[in-house]
Amino acid sequence: MMNIELTEIQITPIRPREGLVAFCNFIINGSFFVGDIGIHTRFDGTYRLVYPSKTLLNGVTINIFHPINSEVGVEVEKQIQKAYEELLSKRRV
Repeated sequence: MMNIELTEIQITPIRPREGLVAFCNFIINGSFFVGDIGIHTRFDGTYRLVYPSKTLLNGVTINIFHPINSEVGVEVEKQIQKAYEELLSKRRV
């Protein structure tokens, strides 16, 4: 099991649009900055992350970066969801 530590998590809420509720940035294991991750709601009330992609002139879409296995993806998603829910609870007070 790989140890994934997210630090300096910054979440910017937006007016919800088509499930998109916020963007986030973070640093992985103190070594790699990751930015412009979309936070979307799921029907069950949880959240999913959408990583940046780019559409080329020929119409082909390429991923800029993303987790390469589900174990890492789930761990990142879990930590971001926790940070987002903490942010929401602070805003309600």
